[in-house]
Amino acid sequence: MLKMILIIIGTIIALIGTIMVFDARYLTKKLFGFGDQNEGTKGLKIVGFFIAIIGALLIYFSI
Repeated sequence: MLKMILIIIGTIIALIGTIMVFDARYLTKKLFGFGDQNEGTKGLKIVGFFIAIIGALLIYFSI
């Protein structure tokens, strides 16, 4: 039961990270008021990548 819960949580975390990478420019426009949008987009993509890696590792080690 705990294994299934960890897999579901890992999947959700990986999905959030992937969405952050894919929609980084839109999220930067919507959420932040940066003067330089490219810097905000780059930062959001990096954070999304690490979040996706954490979710994938959670799935990998729970199996």
